[in-house]
Amino acid sequence: MGIDKQSDLATNLQIGPTSLGMVRIYVEGEGVDLPLDFEPEEAEEIANELLAAAEAARALSAPAGKKR
Repeated sequence: MGIDKQSDLATNLQIGPTSLGMVRIYVEGEGVDLPLDFEPEEAEEIANELLAAAEAARALSAPAGKKR
């Protein structure tokens, strides 16, 4: 599955700190149990990438000639 393909897969996403000072992104769904741990700096980079992707998606869904 590519980044731009829709999916019917339902998952649960949790994000939070671990007791070891890492940031965990935890994805759980049918047949999926995926804990991903990141250093705080890596987590900030991921957060920035999410914000940039949200802005790009917002621009794609904005009416022609109108920026949000």
